[in-house]
Amino acid sequence: MPFEENQEYFKGRGAQVNTHNRFIKNRYVTEHIEGLDEVLLENTATQLIEEHPKKIVSISNSPDLPFMHSINPYQGCEHGCLYCYARNSHEYWGFSAGLDFERKIIVKRNAAALLENFFNKPGYKPAPIMLSGNTDCYQPIERKLKITRSLLEVFLKYRHPVSIISKNNLVVRDMDILQELASLNLVHVTVTINSLNESLRQKMEPRTVTAYSRLMVINKLASANIPVRLMMAPIVPGLNSDEIPTLIKAAADEGISAAIFTIVRLNGAIAEIFSDWVHKAYPDRADKVLHMIAACHGGKLNDSRFGKRMRGEGAVAESIHQLFKISVNRFLKGRSLPPLHFEHFTPLGGKQLGLF
Repeated sequence: MPFEENQEYFKGRGAQVNTHNRFIKNRYVTEHIEGLDEVLLENTATQLIEEHPKKIVSISNSPDLPFMHSINPYQGCEHGCLYCYARNSHEYWGFSAGLDFERKIIVKRNAAALLENFFNKPGYKPAPIMLSGNTDCYQPIERKLKITRSLLEVFLKYRHPVSIISKNNLVVRDMDILQELASLNLVHVTVTINSLNESLRQKMEPRTVTAYSRLMVINKLASANIPVRLMMAPIVPGLNSDEIPTLIKAAADEGISAAIFTIVRLNGAIAEIFSDWVHKAYPDRADKVLHMIAACHGGKLNDSRFGKRMRGEGAVAESIHQLFKISVNRFLKGRSLPPLHFEHFTPLGGKQLGLF
């Protein structure tokens, strides 16, 4: 049955299953549907869950991401991208990495206040901070809650550098703050696009804006002298790997200063979610796609090896690396992101402590 006509397919959602949470011993199962009074799996509305953390800055200890600090004002993401590595982290909150990840969104309204506390710690020295390292800080609910904007206001107040990564055109709402940060070399923006194929985007990233809209975000940022680069992630061999040159050229034409990429990895519950999806979305080539992904990760879909998990290895991965390198040299030669500056950092937001 065609993907769009599948009556069991949850429109507007990426995951089509609610995978079992590995931290929960028991699980609900549907053995005899005719004997149930309620449906265990359905496409319910998005639910917001309030969280009141005591800290907001996470410090990475990964060899792949050395010295990286990150802030995630939201956990879970309504964009619903099939491949998202952040899905597994939703299990720590007691939810599924599948549908729950897209419809149970944890929000941290006190994020800005916590960031100020972090900056004002005695002896703090500025280090690169990423918005976000896990889920998109500009996902749909940000339009209403404006938590990310409040964080940017704190970064500007303290003159602290920040890097942003997003695939939502909502980022242009905050152009006023971004321009002020850019004038002091305090910001980089990374826009994620992994395909110009609208049909593929609708299936793989159901609640994201179109690739064209993201290219327009690049154009607006670059035109305002805000440093911007392309993140082509993830590259899925057999689905979007052939688009590398076309996509880099399109982004280069709109003004990116650099480009980076990752190869898809299907760790933990994501392997089940993605495998279920690709067989429904592309039944004619699902097995081939999965075999090529496995070929990039030592013959397995699950890959947690530092240094290899995001870059891959083997013949398939090497061909992707070479095509990306050739495309960057052709379309981005001589371009680079300007370095972030740290000397502007002002503890207490520019306020002076009163004398005794």
